[in-house]
Amino acid sequence: MGKRQGAAELTAVGIGKTFGDFHALRDISLTIGSGEFLTLLGPSGSGKSTFLMILAGFEEATSGTLKKDGVDITRVPAEKRAFGMVFQGYALFPHMTVEQNIAFPLQVQGRAPGEIKILVDDMIDRVGLRGHEKKRPAGLSGGQQQRVALARALVFEPAVLLLDEPFSALDKNLRVSMQEEVRRLHQELGTTFVFVTHDQSEALALSTRIGIFNHGHLQQLDTPKQVYERPANRFVAEFLGDVNILPLSEAQATGHGGEAVFEGRPIRLIAPGEAVTKQFAIRPEHMVLSEKAPDDGNMLQAEIEGVTYLGSETRFALKTLGGTPIVLQMPTREVSAGFEPGRMVWAGWPATQGFFVGS
Repeated sequence: MGKRQGAAELTAVGIGKTFGDFHALRDISLTIGSGEFLTLLGPSGSGKSTFLMILAGFEEATSGTLKKDGVDITRVPAEKRAFGMVFQGYALFPHMTVEQNIAFPLQVQGRAPGEIKILVDDMIDRVGLRGHEKKRPAGLSGGQQQRVALARALVFEPAVLLLDEPFSALDKNLRVSMQEEVRRLHQELGTTFVFVTHDQSEALALSTRIGIFNHGHLQQLDTPKQVYERPANRFVAEFLGDVNILPLSEAQATGHGGEAVFEGRPIRLIAPGEAVTKQFAIRPEHMVLSEKAPDDGNMLQAEIEGVTYLGSETRFALKTLGGTPIVLQMPTREVSAGFEPGRMVWAGWPATQGFFVGS
């Protein structure tokens, strides 16, 4: 089974979903490219899982259309869409062995026994379950059960694989291992993957693009790098990891980006075309702590209020002279022994880092 040629493009136009008076989705329009790994990310109740269920055909959109390779499938039932689906709870058949679980969708399709054996054997090797073929789900670990669910969803070569928070029940180390497994399978098979999670780091690590949902609206759809470094609004900025928001005065655009004043000190950003607002955002890991004012770049003076040791990184809670709370994180090996609570320090960052953020 080589790289698949049948990956599908999905296009949603104006998709809305209401439950009574509650608007779960509002006018969602996006195109999921053939072979793309798109992650739908957002807090609980944001609409991401509802949108996935509409893609799958398990929920019917209240408004809008859904197309697969240009063909309207809005009213096509789930079983006729033939998409692969991996659920949060695995949904394996407890009375069936690993190979029987994986073979099941092929049997439903009426494939020949010889073909079924070849495809199941290949998929067992792909997901690292060789030696476990005859076991039932109760005899498998959580990670192994998740591999069976992945194999069963992929064995019939679907044009689209939908994954609904599949790793939420796994511990951290196993979750990272399964993320690597899913990334490898996507690269090998070329299937269109649509993945739902509320885990920001998971989304950033796996996706070609991320769609961020909040209150039924699609807030931003872009590459992991863009949504993290150039978020569309304050919600996206704060949802994707920690960020410091600095209130500005005298903000204005320049030929190279923008400049403003924070607590009497100049703030500069080199980012041509950046929309300048009255709020500047800087990620904790882009800032550096020093005992003396840096020679160049942006800087602010603050008092250390707390220090948290995180192993390779150390996290500082600061408060500026004007009372703005700041979080800064830097490699532990670069932390001075004098950086303790109560100490006045300088926090600096280069003019190429950070972004102006709207409301």
